[in-house]
Amino acid sequence: MRATPHRPRTVPGALGALLLALVAVLATLAGTAPPARADTLVCEQYGTATVQGRYVVQNNRWGTGAAQCVTATDTGFRVTRADGSVPTDGPPKSYPSLFNGCHYTRCSPGTALPARIDGIAGAPSSIAYGFVGDAVYNASYDIWLDPAPRTDGVNRTEIMIWFHRTGPVQPIGSPVGTATVGGRSWQVWTGGNGTNDVISFVAPSALAAWSFDVMDFVRETVARGMARNDWYLTSVQAGFEPWQNGAGLSVNSFSSTVDLGTPPSGPGEPGPATACEVTFTPNVWAGGFTANVTVANTGPTPVDPWNLAFTLPPGHRITQAWNATVSPSSGTVTAAGVAHNTRIAAGGSQSFGFQGTYSGTFAPPTGFSLGGTVCT
Repeated sequence: MRATPHRPRTVPGALGALLLALVAVLATLAGTAPPARADTLVCEQYGTATVQGRYVVQNNRWGTGAAQCVTATDTGFRVTRADGSVPTDGPPKSYPSLFNGCHYTRCSPGTALPARIDGIAGAPSSIAYGFVGDAVYNASYDIWLDPAPRTDGVNRTEIMIWFHRTGPVQPIGSPVGTATVGGRSWQVWTGGNGTNDVISFVAPSALAAWSFDVMDFVRETVARGMARNDWYLTSVQAGFEPWQNGAGLSVNSFSSTVDLGTPPSGPGEPGPATACEVTFTPNVWAGGFTANVTVANTGPTPVDPWNLAFTLPPGHRITQAWNATVSPSSGTVTAAGVAHNTRIAAGGSQSFGFQGTYSGTFAPPTGFSLGGTVCT
């Protein structure tokens, strides 16, 4: 069927003049209104764009030579092209994401980061993801910590929150148990990628959107001995790690703020109020020794789980331990409670022991710290 052409109707007399004047006024006003921000296509390997005047979107195609593009929007970004694939038993091909803070020489506009962990009262954030079903990926929220207020290079510890994953991919390292953080249950993995330590919190089922406090995960990481309260939070990031395909993935909204001040402390949340004393009792013979270690929580709140870090002198090595897991065997090591003794009540203590060897002259360990707090 052929459509009948539309013929404009004319408006006679004064009414027509009035309408023409109104159109002219509206046209003038429209010319003074700020234009809507156009989406920005980013296809360069490490190309970036700024959104909301405060967050940096990064294409971050670091693990493949295949093409990838992201489109920065007013509220986040979407992956518009994600060619190629990499083996699922290795690292992903990229990390398209956006961040608040400082990451590899670039800082987001007006950021409060880096900031000392013990000087952050809270770091509220919210995220809403858009998933797809024809790709292998994780939806990952990254939190970076370092002993120094680093604004470039690799940080010491990476916290990853896995909101969702598809296919046979898994976090770095191995599972070490579960934890309740932010009122949710997570499977916890720890490991290292050769350049930094990694702790991952994996959601048991897909989590498409959530508002939470980043510091809940930071304090859990400190309590596990993988950071200290005098370290720095350098950046928070949200995006995807794709192994295969990935076009259509999106961060539909993102917010991140950092409130500086005195952090709270409570049950299971060791903060500046945590205090501790360590008693080290060795039994030494030529080339070998055993030691009993008692760590007392002299602060007002429980520590659960507990992690005690300390440094062995050069030439000293641990060969076995009991009532705790201790790793690595030399240098700066961390002892962690096992199933029956993971909690140290306020005013309470836990003991563990280990056997080791030494060369030269025996000397006791130094630098004992409980959950990042130096012990006496």
